[in-house]
Amino acid sequence: MTRKWIDCRDYPDDIGCTLYLSGEEDHVLRAAAEHAASVHGKQDTPELRDQLRSMLKDENGDVARLRRGAPSLPRREEVEK
Repeated sequence: MTRKWIDCRDYPDDIGCTLYLSGEEDHVLRAAAEHAASVHGKQDTPELRDQLRSMLKDENGDVARLRRGAPSLPRREEVEK
């Protein structure tokens, strides 16, 4: 199953939220909806969850490491030199 991610920094608001969530789609969606309600004052409705679901992005290894601030892995050619 492809992991999903969402990052509040991609949707700036007046509080400058920096939350980044990643994991299985259902988990990220639930956490994002709870976060939107508790921090951003949104109503946790089916419409909000549909909107959040449309904002989820597929996570691949390099993107996930870079978004978490970890260095990317070297390419195979660089390792074999």
